[in-house]
Amino acid sequence: MKNLQKLGKAMMQPVAVLPIAALLLGIGYWIDPTGWGATNKFAAILIKSGDAILSNIPILFAVGIAYGLSKDNNGAAALSGLVSFLVLRSLLNPDTVAMLKGLDAAAADYADKMAYISNELGFAKVENALTGIICGLVGAFSYNKFYDKKLPDALAFFSGRRMTPIVASLIMIVVSLVLFFIWPPVFSALVSFGNWMIDLGALGAGLFGFFNRLLIPFGLHHALNSVFWFDTIGIGDLTNFLAGAKALEAGAAVKGVTGMYQAGFFPIMMFGLPGAALAMYKTAKPEKKQAAYGILLAGAIASFVTGVTEPLEFSFMFLAPALYFVHALLTGVSLAVATLLKSTAGFGFSAGAIDFLLSLKNPVANRPWLLMVMGLVAFAVYFFLFRFMIVKHDLKTPGREDDAEVAGTTTAASAGGSKKEKFAKQADTIIAGLGGLNNIESFDYCSTRIRTTVKDPSKVNDAQIKSAGVAGLVKPDKTSVQVIVGPQVQFVYDEMMKRK
Repeated sequence: MKNLQKLGKAMMQPVAVLPIAALLLGIGYWIDPTGWGATNKFAAILIKSGDAILSNIPILFAVGIAYGLSKDNNGAAALSGLVSFLVLRSLLNPDTVAMLKGLDAAAADYADKMAYISNELGFAKVENALTGIICGLVGAFSYNKFYDKKLPDALAFFSGRRMTPIVASLIMIVVSLVLFFIWPPVFSALVSFGNWMIDLGALGAGLFGFFNRLLIPFGLHHALNSVFWFDTIGIGDLTNFLAGAKALEAGAAVKGVTGMYQAGFFPIMMFGLPGAALAMYKTAKPEKKQAAYGILLAGAIASFVTGVTEPLEFSFMFLAPALYFVHALLTGVSLAVATLLKSTAGFGFSAGAIDFLLSLKNPVANRPWLLMVMGLVAFAVYFFLFRFMIVKHDLKTPGREDDAEVAGTTTAASAGGSKKEKFAKQADTIIAGLGGLNNIESFDYCSTRIRTTVKDPSKVNDAQIKSAGVAGLVKPDKTSVQVIVGPQVQFVYDEMMKRK
C-alpha cells in the first residue's frame, strides 16, 4: 500500500501539466468557437499548443513518474524514464511486432493481419498512460539502484548517474519482451471491463463516480481513472473531451457522450461539498464554530473554484465515515443523472469553476448549463442530508469533536502574521505533533498532503497535529502518517525541510 501511495504521489507530477493544456485549449475555443483555430491564428496557436501536451501523455507519465519516484528528484531519473519509453515505442509498435512475428509484407492477407495486431492484440494502443507508468517505474528503479554505482577506471565516464539511462534501456528491452506476450490478454481484459461499464450507460458512469470517491482515501483512484479518462483502451474520456474539434473530426469524441465520466463531478465539487461544509459549520458547537469556520470555508472555496476536494473530504472522512459513504453514493448518482441528461463538460485538472468556464466553448460540451441546475439541487441535498445525519447520529464532524480530542491545541491555522509565518507555525506544530524531528524517519508531499514515516508511532499526538489547522490525518499503517494540509501543502513542506 505504501508503495502504491508513493506511485499516486509521483503521478501528480505529470497530471499537474494537464491544467495548462486545458487553459490553452479553453481560451483557444473561447476565441474561435466555430472555426476552432481555422479563422484565428492566435486561437490556432493556443489549440495546437494544448494538443501537443495531450498527444504526449504517455511520455509525460514516463518522465514524471521516474522523476517523482527517484531518491533525490534528479533529472537523470527523468531521462531514464524517457529512454525506457522510447525503447518500448520502438519495440512494441505494430510494424515491429509484425516483423517479430515473421509476417510477410508481400502476402495477400498482410493488411488483415496488421489490423489484427493493431486492434485485436492492442499494439496500436500500447502507448498509453498505463505503459507510461511502467516506463516511469523502470526509469525510477534504474536510477535508485545504480545512480551511485562505480565502474572500473576504463569505463568510469559511464559511472553513477550517466549509467542509469543505459541500464533503463537494457531493462526495458526485457520488459518489452514480456509485454509482447502479456499485453494482448491485459488489453483484452481492460477492453472487456471498459465495454461492460460503457454498456451499463448511466449506471456505469454512476459506478465509476462511486468507486472514484471510495478509492480516494487509499490514493488508488488514479488506477481507475487511467482506464476511463486516458487512452489506455480507447475510451479517453478526458483527453478526447479536451481535444475538442480534433477528436470530433476523428470520430474519437461524440457530443453528449464524451465527458460522461467527468460531467457529474461538477455539481458535487462546485455545489455539493460546499453545501456539506455549510451543514458542518451550522452543526458545530458554538464555542468551536470559529475554529471550524476557517477549515470549512477554505475547503469549500478550494472545492468550488479549483475542484480540489481533499481538504473538505478529509475533514469528515474519518471522523464520520458514514457521511463519506453517502458522499460517494451521491457522487455516483450525480454522474448517472448527468449521463441520462446527456449534459457534458470536462476538465484538465478537476471539476471546479475554472475548468467549467474553460470547457463551455469546447465543441464537445453539450448542455453544460444543466450541470449548474444539478449543482443547486446537490447543494440543498448535501446541506439537509448532512445536517440531518450529523444531528441524528451525533457525528463528530469539525467543530463537534469531544474536548479530549482537541485538548491542548493551539490554532496555528488562525495565527496572525504573514502567510510565510503561518506556514512556519504550521510546520513547527506538525513536527512537534509527529514527535519531533528525531522521530520522523522521512517525509514528502503530494498534491494536498504531507506523507511521513515515523519511528515510534506512540509519540504521535493527533490533536496537536490537527491544531495546525489541517483537514485531517490518514494512517495507512503503524508508522505512516499522512497530514492533509490542502493546496498550500508545498509551502508547509518547504518550512519543514528548513528544520530538517
